[in-house]
Amino acid sequence: MAAAEAPRRSDLAVRVVSAAVMLAIAAVALWRGGWVLDGLIGLVALVALIEFALLLWRIPTSAPRRGAALIAGSVYIGYAALVLIILPAAYVVVLIGAVIATDTGAFFSGRAIGGPRIAPAISPSKTWAGLFGGMIAAALWMVLALGTLRYGLAGMETAKLDPLTNVLDAYLSRETGIGALVGGGLAVAAQAGDFLESWIKRRAGVKDSSRLIPGHGGVFDRVDGMLAVAVLAGLALAWPF
Repeated sequence: MAAAEAPRRSDLAVRVVSAAVMLAIAAVALWRGGWVLDGLIGLVALVALIEFALLLWRIPTSAPRRGAALIAGSVYIGYAALVLIILPAAYVVVLIGAVIATDTGAFFSGRAIGGPRIAPAISPSKTWAGLFGGMIAAALWMVLALGTLRYGLAGMETAKLDPLTNVLDAYLSRETGIGALVGGGLAVAAQAGDFLESWIKRRAGVKDSSRLIPGHGGVFDRVDGMLAVAVLAGLALAWPF
């Protein structure tokens, strides 16, 4: 039993260290902003596109279909990167937080509740309980994040002397409910992006998009949900309301 547990602990340590390094790089880029953040987004998108192309190369299909898929994937990844570059850094943080909240909520609710799987042929570990848990976590995150942004703006733009009034205006308003719905929608998009990449990897017959990140697979594995969320956010912002 001890021999079987050792690799798991070792793998966990590698995953934790890799995650800490990735978070540190992202935090520095978000703090610096400007060309540093834009450059990181562009680099991540480029690596994800290369990994996507390598996955396509492993899928047994015709050259025209492979070429069409490569064009579609390039537009998909490129548009997501463009949206993240155009958006202010604060909104990028909000979107990243929504994806992290989705993954965290889905992991713990899926583990605790279990139940029916959404698409076992594509991703055996994804359950409906995990999806709803991810939606709830992302909704709570959006309420907290957008409320905090609104509270900061209220503090700068109004002369209210009562902090409680500002808090209520920021966190308990019509926009709070809208933010929760947006968070739930982003969680669904993140899960859809995850399913899309899982389907591609199954077609290619591989577990990870690459071995670039120790304990985590490839870059495409890490940003699959973020790509879908960024695309959805870009389409929503471009829609003429």
